[in-house]
Amino acid sequence: MDMKEDSVLSGILMAAGGTDLDSQQCISRGAEIQELGWRMSVCADQADAVLAKLAQLQLEQWESPAGRAYRTTLAFQAASLRRGRDALREAAAVTLRHARNVASNLQSGF
Repeated sequence: MDMKEDSVLSGILMAAGGTDLDSQQCISRGAEIQELGWRMSVCADQADAVLAKLAQLQLEQWESPAGRAYRTTLAFQAASLRRGRDALREAAAVTLRHARNVASNLQSGF
């Protein structure tokens, strides 16, 4: 866990204040939501690594029709992966924001 994760989790723990079942479930839910957001961010980073490899493959200088078709196919795949990565980054941001909202709802007594 990094410092950002620790601060959200400690906020959730401090806000819960009690040891009743509802508080424990909210703490658990908030931690699970946050973990999901971070895992989605890691997946987006992995997609970036794959995109970099695809870019290297596209630079191959095959002049044959098959080589051009190969590069065109790679370009289509890279564009699709970029869209998926962007959607994943957006989903991760929304998920992490939701985890913070769960923590703040605990602090306000909900």
